[in-house]
Amino acid sequence: MYLIIGLGNPEKDYSNTRHNMGFNTINKIAKQYEIEVIKTKFKGLYGSGIIEGEKVILLKPQTFMNLSGESVKEIIQFYKVDEEQIIVIYDDIDIEPGTIKIRKAGGPGTHNGMKSVVHELNTQNFKRVRVGIGSPIEKADLIEYVIGAIPEEEKEKLEKGTELAKEAVIEIIKNGIDIAMNKFN
Repeated sequence: MYLIIGLGNPEKDYSNTRHNMGFNTINKIAKQYEIEVIKTKFKGLYGSGIIEGEKVILLKPQTFMNLSGESVKEIIQFYKVDEEQIIVIYDDIDIEPGTIKIRKAGGPGTHNGMKSVVHELNTQNFKRVRVGIGSPIEKADLIEYVIGAIPEEEKEKLEKGTELAKEAVIEIIKNGIDIAMNKFN
């Protein structure tokens, strides 16, 4: 069983922000595979289904980004998910909009949601799909950049990034991370 986690902030107020690329990707996966992500438990919204013959759980933590690890830890402990079966999807300012990067493991970088996940799980050994959002011209504007509304002219590129992230997750499940990395990185 795979646990696929999209990082973001509660969608009512944050759906149109760069920080919600993880949630947006989960929404695309859920739509394609007809998985309802509406159950509330583990400090998140989740749903289960089948992708390419594999049982999956899709999770959108509702703790706000900086505490995402709390939700992730609760669901992993409940379902006894092995770290090799975890995929985390999140936004990355160091990657150009419209592109993605897949990694087998590694540190959280500057991303507070990933810092929380790594801290709570006490491991860096899980797969991740990073969705590029680019960075602001002025670094001082970083918070507004990631949680502010996405300008209309950027939406298409970011949409392409979440579409690629969705395809990457499917590829990981279907053919493994090495093939997915070769295909998408």
